Amino acid sequence: MNVRRRRISGIAVTAATALGLGTLSACSSDSSAAGNTDKFDVVASFYPMEYLAEQIGGDHVNVTTLTEPGQEPHDLELSAKQTAEMGEADAVLYLKTLQPAVDEAIAQSGVKTKIDAATLTKLEDHGDVEHDHGGEEHADEHAEEEHSEGGEHALDPHVWLDPVKYAEIAEGVAKSFEKADPDHADDYRKNAEALAKKLADLNTAYKDGLAKTDTKVFFTNHAAFGYLAERYGLTQEAINGLDPESEPSPARIKELQQEAKADGVTTVFYETLVSDKTAKTLAKDAGLKTDVLDPLEGITDKSKGDDYLGVMQSNLKALETALGAK
Repeated sequence: MNVRRRRISGIAVTAATALGLGTLSACSSDSSAAGNTDKFDVVASFYPMEYLAEQIGGDHVNVTTLTEPGQEPHDLELSAKQTAEMGEADAVLYLKTLQPAVDEAIAQSGVKTKIDAATLTKLEDHGDVEHDHGGEEHADEHAEEEHSEGGEHALDPHVWLDPVKYAEIAEGVAKSFEKADPDHADDYRKNAEALAKKLADLNTAYKDGLAKTDTKVFFTNHAAFGYLAERYGLTQEAINGLDPESEPSPARIKELQQEAKADGVTTVFYETLVSDKTAKTLAKDAGLKTDVLDPLEGITDKSKGDDYLGVMQSNLKALETALGAK
């Protein structure tokens, strides 16, 4: 996510951000272009989909990605040539929501197996976990932006941050792989079962780690963690409507100070792809700490983990510390 001014809801921002995709040239360095190998060629829209494809496909798949690690994912331009290249793949794995350019490119690609992760679990609207701090004018902008970017229903796409919902998607992906490449169906099924076990263990770790804490409230730069908060009985307070490069208003600082004291909040979380200026300013003025809570939109050299499981485990440790886990 970049540092442009954003006075729209956290859900609208982050849904577009999480699903914003890069270019088809941004393929995995160890993979050949889609359609040019003797393996099952899969194009994944962004990292959480790439991870599933690699974990379930194993040695039988060649995975290329549309999003370059560390790239600001909201901006997207796909040429006709790139769309045509996508058509050479055996399958495309994506999460259809708030990126019309991606959805259109996939629809035009001619790929036989199109796997929409949004159909493999239930998306929800987490707008009620945020608090609107901008008044009537700000609320109107929320509605206008959500309608223009996300259609009538701005559903939260960040399902991969809930290990249970992510496992549901993984199960559906595996079934699609089995159907599209039946020669390796047994291996896909076994790989999916192994991944399901890892995700179940991760879910248990989160449940146990966050069961008893001093507070259940945490502050984030943007509202990527609605599913995670709902799953583990937490409350996400997203600091939306603020330009990451500007100073927060005195009124907002005062409000956050009051919330922090009332709810025992200790930490303002930011993420690796976003400027930490706002979080650090808020933290300094409100007497809070800062730490990273990674929405896992991509793995970079700044990520606190080498893959999905590693970063999710780091996120758990950060939450345990911030919430005062017993």
